[in-house]
Amino acid sequence: MNVFRGGRRRAATALTLTSLLALTATACGDDGSGAAGDKGAEGSGKGEITFWDNNGGVRTDIWKEIIADFEKANPDIKVKYVGIAAKEVQSKYDTAIQGGGLPDVGGVGAAMLAGIAAQHALEPLDARIESSSLKGKLNTGMVESVRSAGGQDELFTVPTSANNGVLYYRTDLFRAAGLPEPTTWPAFYRAAEKLTDPKDNRFGYTIRGGAGSVAQALDAMYGQSGITGFWKGDTTTVNDPANVAALEKYAGLFKRTTPAADVNNDFTKMVAQWDSGRIGMLNHNLGSYQDHVKALGTGKFRGIPNPTREDGTRVQVSNPVDGLGLFSSSKNKTAAWKFIEFAASHEANSKWNESAGAIPSNTEAAQDAWIKESEPTRLAAETLFSGKTVIVQLPYYLPDWNTISKADNEPAFQKVLLGTMSAKDFLDELAEQLNKAQAEWKSRAR
Repeated sequence: MNVFRGGRRRAATALTLTSLLALTATACGDDGSGAAGDKGAEGSGKGEITFWDNNGGVRTDIWKEIIADFEKANPDIKVKYVGIAAKEVQSKYDTAIQGGGLPDVGGVGAAMLAGIAAQHALEPLDARIESSSLKGKLNTGMVESVRSAGGQDELFTVPTSANNGVLYYRTDLFRAAGLPEPTTWPAFYRAAEKLTDPKDNRFGYTIRGGAGSVAQALDAMYGQSGITGFWKGDTTTVNDPANVAALEKYAGLFKRTTPAADVNNDFTKMVAQWDSGRIGMLNHNLGSYQDHVKALGTGKFRGIPNPTREDGTRVQVSNPVDGLGLFSSSKNKTAAWKFIEFAASHEANSKWNESAGAIPSNTEAAQDAWIKESEPTRLAAETLFSGKTVIVQLPYYLPDWNTISKADNEPAFQKVLLGTMSAKDFLDELAEQLNKAQAEWKSRAR
């Protein structure tokens, strides 16, 4: 089983906004090679290339270390690093696709891959991999995941890492309260209630209400409902009654066992809040593990896979595989590909993933000792590869997926938390957008 595997676009408004952003980008200077549709060139394999990091700030230091290693090994190539915050990267790519300034190489997660590939901005990479040192060295599940996410049966990124949902919990607080490990959803809800004391500013859980909230809510829904597929035919299951009931219970934690400020939480605020030490549990992914170690040490918390149903069955939604894309407009594709090949090699891929706490795509890197020593990463890998976990594959292949799951519905999820919109209405509207996007995608595929 491959464990890694729309909507109302408001086209006129989107075009106007994109045009405005493109003018802004042009005024600020060109950070890259060109716009989508430019044919680019193989180039000399020397000179300067531009790399966009799609999680700038969080991973800047490790990328600069890898770039320094690359430049030492390739003295004729210089890499210009541009760090872009994760919450801004989609709009940054959209702007550059329309107005110019695309990089030579960029980090592209599976969730936004189809939308970028559909605009002919990325170079297909199958032939380059086949004739490179990466042949046979990339995790086949991650490769197939990004191939599927591209929506065109071609490989538009070289996968670099896989992530997984993690439930971080305070072992010291659980011991003091006499609570068992929150390995099941019922145990999770009981702990959230028992660890909450608003008068003492203590809460059992911190919920994600801002950027990235919908994906986390979907994981909680399917994990509790046990529904094993995102589609039933061409109709989404997101608004199945079991998922509605699960979301009602999950969203009902807000302000009762969570801080009121959670309604605006993106991952940085949520992580910082949990690291302050007054909250019992946090759902995030492997990427924040090192932040927790710095704040709390290793003796006060654990990071375990998300809870199972009471009978022990585990259902979770797919996490997008991250990767590096070669942009078609690059004027030096030869040098750009050398950088991608280097970044996905054993040593560099291991170094990056150890820093991020993520699962390496390079199969040699995946055997390195640090994975056994990093408990959350080891447990996540065991969960993903066990064959016992059911993965509900999110439809990253839909060009509208990122818009639907973020811009179109994150504000609506905040209304659910605040009680001004029901979970059923929210999921019914989400389902309507998804069903429409699926129908449009299938009609184009024919």
